[in-house]
Amino acid sequence: MARLRQAVTIKHVAADAGVSLQTVSRVINDEPNVRPAMKNKVQASIDKLGYVPSIAAQRMSGSRSYLILALNDRERTIADWQARQGSDWVDQMLLGGMLKCAELGYRLILELVDTRNEHVERELKAAIAALQPDGVILTPPHSDNPLITELLSTHNIPFAQIGSAERGGGIPLKMGDEGAAEMATRFLINLGHKQIGFVTGPGSYKLSSWRKNGWKNEMAKAGLSIEGLCAEGDFSYASGVSAARTLLSLEPRPTAILASNDHMAIAAMEHAHEIGLSVPEDLSIVSFDNSPMTRFTRPALTAIDQPVAETASRAVEMIVAAKRGEKSAAGPTIVEAGFVERESTAPPPKGG
Repeated sequence: MARLRQAVTIKHVAADAGVSLQTVSRVINDEPNVRPAMKNKVQASIDKLGYVPSIAAQRMSGSRSYLILALNDRERTIADWQARQGSDWVDQMLLGGMLKCAELGYRLILELVDTRNEHVERELKAAIAALQPDGVILTPPHSDNPLITELLSTHNIPFAQIGSAERGGGIPLKMGDEGAAEMATRFLINLGHKQIGFVTGPGSYKLSSWRKNGWKNEMAKAGLSIEGLCAEGDFSYASGVSAARTLLSLEPRPTAILASNDHMAIAAMEHAHEIGLSVPEDLSIVSFDNSPMTRFTRPALTAIDQPVAETASRAVEMIVAAKRGEKSAAGPTIVEAGFVERESTAPPPKGG
């Protein structure tokens, strides 16, 4: 029977490097006052022996847990998962966050928290007590919830606020929503569109107003009216249908629609088809998010590409830096969105 390979421990690393256990521990925990030459020597032994630090041991040896907690909206996340409609916000957040955590010796844990105020404080306190995270990533609408931000500040836990412009004791990060909406609107204007409708997101998300402002700003720069061209949505498919019905019943009707997420953009496309309009010949459509579903619509959707993974990765970096005592930038960190042109956009019909 083959013998099991003996697990490599911190003692093996110390013996190989010819240093004390305390020195190895300081290197593993990235503590200050370790000379670069000593750090390189210990790291070389770690790499040679294939030593993998135990998070449990690290937690016992110091003030850090090596865990970062990401909070997402429970109701909306579960609804998206159950619907199986291709939304990949959580996937992208985990992709960026987990890879960066692995690079820095941390683990990322996702928790779903109710947005209702009577539940959120109790649920968050339970998560903090159980996990003792070194930092927390907040996503909309949790990012600007004072019950959450004040609780984290009270516990001296560094936290990143994705989709927020306010500090509130945290580290705000924006995904360039206003600029992205300006870019998409300008793209449509350059194609020749003058009647460009806009479908908003829910008011509880600050990014909804940023996206609306971007559309308004670019329309104003071009001297184009927006009267009657804004319809309310809440990120759901049903609200997208309702908004499209409102916009496409106008006279003259818009020749293009910019929707605040993919579900509402697809709903607008479906409604356009139902009333006999062809996309993009009669109506151009642009969406926010660029989730997997945008590639498989017919025609494929032109979309603003939200940098969710990159933003989550940056959030982890900034939380770890804050845990080390480093100061973050004074204002929000902006991770710019991209733009993917596909088949759902074209110049307006003649006379449009």
